Amino acid sequence: MAHVPSNIIVLLFLLVSFHVNVIAEEDEANIIKPGSSLYAGKQPSTWASPSGNFEFGFYRQGKGYAAGIWLVGPPENTIVWAAKRNDPPVSSNATLEFTKQGVLLLRTEDGVENVIANLSGMQFVDSASLLDTGNLVLYENGSVVWESFHIPTDTILGGQNLSRDRELISSVSSSNHSTGHYYLCLNSDELVANLNISSAAAYKYWVFRTGFSSPVLNLNENGVLALYSSQNCDQENVLANGSTAGNETMMIYRATLDYDDVFRLYSHQLESNTMSKKWQNLDDECEIPGRCGLNSYCSTSSGNDTECCCYPGFKFIDENAKFLGCSQNFTVDGCETKRHVLIHNNSTTLDNMSWAGNRYSVKRNLEKEDCKKACEDDCSCGGALYSPNRCSMYSLPLKYGRKHVNITTTAFIKLIPGSIISPPPKTSPMLVSEGNQSLILTMGLSLGSVASLCFVIAICSFLLYRHRVHSYEKLLESKSSGFAEQFTLRSFTFNELDEATQGFQDELGRGSFGAVYKGTSPGDGKSIAVKRLGMVKEGERDQFRTEMTAIGRNNHRNLVRLLGFCVEGSRKFLVYEYMSNGSLADFLFNRNERPVWKQRARIALDVAKGILYLHEECEVSIIHCNIKPLNILFDDSLTAKISDFGLAKLLRPNQTSSTSGTALYSAPEWQNSALLSVKVDVYSFGVVLLEIICCRSNIEVEGRSADEILLSTFVNNCFVGGELNKLVEGEEEVDMKMVERFVKVGLWCIQDDPNLRPLMKNVILMPEGIMTTPVPPSPSLPHVTN
Repeated sequence: MAHVPSNIIVLLFLLVSFHVNVIAEEDEANIIKPGSSLYAGKQPSTWASPSGNFEFGFYRQGKGYAAGIWLVGPPENTIVWAAKRNDPPVSSNATLEFTKQGVLLLRTEDGVENVIANLSGMQFVDSASLLDTGNLVLYENGSVVWESFHIPTDTILGGQNLSRDRELISSVSSSNHSTGHYYLCLNSDELVANLNISSAAAYKYWVFRTGFSSPVLNLNENGVLALYSSQNCDQENVLANGSTAGNETMMIYRATLDYDDVFRLYSHQLESNTMSKKWQNLDDECEIPGRCGLNSYCSTSSGNDTECCCYPGFKFIDENAKFLGCSQNFTVDGCETKRHVLIHNNSTTLDNMSWAGNRYSVKRNLEKEDCKKACEDDCSCGGALYSPNRCSMYSLPLKYGRKHVNITTTAFIKLIPGSIISPPPKTSPMLVSEGNQSLILTMGLSLGSVASLCFVIAICSFLLYRHRVHSYEKLLESKSSGFAEQFTLRSFTFNELDEATQGFQDELGRGSFGAVYKGTSPGDGKSIAVKRLGMVKEGERDQFRTEMTAIGRNNHRNLVRLLGFCVEGSRKFLVYEYMSNGSLADFLFNRNERPVWKQRARIALDVAKGILYLHEECEVSIIHCNIKPLNILFDDSLTAKISDFGLAKLLRPNQTSSTSGTALYSAPEWQNSALLSVKVDVYSFGVVLLEIICCRSNIEVEGRSADEILLSTFVNNCFVGGELNKLVEGEEEVDMKMVERFVKVGLWCIQDDPNLRPLMKNVILMPEGIMTTPVPPSPSLPHVTN
C-alpha cells in the first residue's frame, strides 16, 4: 500500500466531521422540543418539514385562523389536514403549544384549551416533528406515539393508508375546512362514498368493490392509489396510477374527497409549481345526491359539465352560490282553509327528471294528464313524478333533483300564483236594447239613491266619531279616570324602583336580556317584577321610549303585561306584572310527578295563542326570537303567559343570532344569521311543544340511549314506529289521538326549511282537530363528525 501523507488524512477526517455536523444541525432544526409555541398573529406561526414542502401551524380561515398542515405553494397553499376542524376560527391571539408535558394544545384568546394530539395516557412525549411526507408525529424515546396520518380529514398523502376504522370527510368549501356533507369509507369488501348523515344508507353514490375482505386504501409515494387486503398482501386492486415519467422525487401526490364531493387524485410538480388532476371517481357529478340544494336540480350537458338549476317558480337563495338551492317565490300557507275560493294552479312539465324527498302518495293506473291534474288539485303537492301507470306525489322541498337523458321519468312542477283569483261569473252579458232602457234607468235611480243615503250616513258617522275622540282627549287631559291609568305605561324613576325592590335584593332569576327582581309597586302595593336591561347608548333614549310605548299597547291574556319602564342616565328597566307560579321549565322539569295531560295540552295551546297574537294581531308584527320554557310564566290560575316579547328587536336591532336566542330552541336560519321571519318562533314553539308532550328537555344525556338523547329524534322514531305510548308512559287519562296530533304538529314546526313550517293560526287549528294534520317528513338529523 502506498504511503498517504498524514495531512491528507487529517483533511479528510475534518471534511467528514463537518458533513456529519451539518446533517445533525439540520435534523435538530426540525425537531420540535417541549415548550415550543406558535402564534396566530405573529412569528413564529409555523413549523416546517426538513425540505420546506410542508408546514404545520396557523392559516387564515374566514375572518380568523385555523390550525393544520398544508403543502406549500405557489400558486397557493393546499390544506391537507385540519386540527379541530369543526371549532370556529380563532383570533390572532391564539397559540399552539407543545407543552413541557408533551401535549399539543390549541389555546384560544379566552384561555380555552383544546387538545390536538390524543395521546391515550402517554406522559413521556419528548419531541415532535413534521416529516417530509406531510405527517406530523410525536415521539417518546425515539418511538412514534401519535401521528396525523392516523386521523385524516379529507386527504391522504403519499405513503398514507386509510383503513376501516377511519374515513375521509369532505370540507364545507375550499375556504372552510369544517366537516362537510359527504364521506368516503371502507366497508367489509368495498370502498364507499356516501352522505355524511346517520340515516344515509340509501344514499351511496359511488361504490368500488374489491373482491376481497378487510381492504386498506393506500396511496404510495409514486402516485399509485390502490386497495389491498390487510390479510393477504398479494390481493390488490388499483384505482388509479398517477405516476409520470421523470423525476419522481420532485412530485408529491394526494388523494382528496373535495368539497364538491368528488374523490380525486392530484399530483404536485414542485420544480414547476404546477398541480394536475390525475383521476376522479365520477365522470358525472350529478350522480352525487345533494350536489345541488333543496328545490333545485343538477343538469348534465353533453360534455359532462354540470350546473344547478331552479325549478320553475323558484329562485336561487344566492346567485353566487347556486349549490345552496332555491326558495319559492310564493306561499301555500292556509291553502286547506281556502277551498271555497278558486285557486288557478298550473303545472310545468320537465322531462328526464328524478328527485327524492317527501313523497306522501303514490297513485297507480293514471294517465300522464291525470297525474298532472292530481298534483294541481292537491294542496300538499309541490311536484309529481310520472312513469307509466305510476304517479308519485311529493310535498316541498324537493331534494336530490337530477336531469339526465337516461332518466325516463316526467316531472310536473306546480306553479302557484301570488294572488287568488275569484271565479269568473257564469252568467252571459246583458244586451242593451230599446226594450230594456227603462229598466236600466230605474236601476240607475235606485243605485243613486242608495249611494246618497250611504254618503249621509258616512258624514254622520264621521261627526259622531270626532265628537267621541274629542271627549276622550278631554278625559285623558283631566287624568280623572282610573281607566286611563290602567292602560297607560307609567314612567318610573330609578329611585322609585330602587325603593320598590329594596335595593334590588330579591333576584327572581336571569334571562337572556338581564336580571329580574321582585318588588312592590309604589302606590297600590301590588307585587311587580323589575327587569334590569343593558346600558342605553347616548341618542337611543327616545327610541327606547317609543319602543316601550309600542310594546305596552299589546295586551293579551297569554302575554305578561308590561306596566311601565325607567330610562334614566345610562340605565334601563322594565316593570312587569308579577307571575307567582314560576316558569314552564319549573312546571315540566322540576316536579316529582308529571303534570296531567289535559293541563299540559291547555298550556301548549295558551302559548300558541300568545305567539299568534304577536305575529298577526298586534299593530306591528313582533318576532319573539327567544321562545323557551324559561320565558313562559304562570299566574295565580296557572294561565301560561309569554314574557320578553319585543325585546329581541329592541336590543338587537340588526336581528342577528350573535348573542340572543338559545341554541336548543333556535331555528337553523337564526343560528346561521339568515333572514328571519315569524317561522323562527314556530320552530322554537315546536321544540317546546315536544318538551310539553314528553315532560323532558330537548337534550338529555344522563340515563339515555343514543337514540333518546335528542328529543326530536326520539319522538320521530316513536311516531314512525307507532309507539307514541312511550312518550306518555305511565300516565292515565291520556287522549292518544290528541297526542298524535300534537306530535305531528311539533314535527312539522321543527322542519329545517322555514317554508315547511305552518303558520301559528294553523298550529292552533291542527291540535284541536279543526284542521287536518298531514304526516310530517322526518326532521333533519345531526351530522356525523370526525
